[in-house]
Amino acid sequence: MKNNTEDNTTPIKALIQAIYDLHNCDAILIESVPVKETFKGQTVWEGIVEVFELQDHPTANRCYAWSYLIDDTSKRKYVAVLHQGPVDSAKNAVKAAIISEYKK
Repeated sequence: MKNNTEDNTTPIKALIQAIYDLHNCDAILIESVPVKETFKGQTVWEGIVEVFELQDHPTANRCYAWSYLIDDTSKRKYVAVLHQGPVDSAKNAVKAAIISEYKK
């Protein structure tokens, strides 16, 4: 997952659409949270995570979302992690996304 410091301008509408596409529910922005994730003293991801309240999702009431540019392209990857289990904060959502990406 690419560091988000270079381009942190994802429009909220695009994130709301990504949440709808991935989780089939509407979302309302609650707050923006700066997150810096490090591993062995090195920054592996830094950026703003948008926190949304979900409308009518069957298992989650919140979602953490952000995007980043895909390796030297103008294409954007959208990430929307549900507030469930160990994912109880923006920071833990980033950790979960990094682990998921690493396992691929």
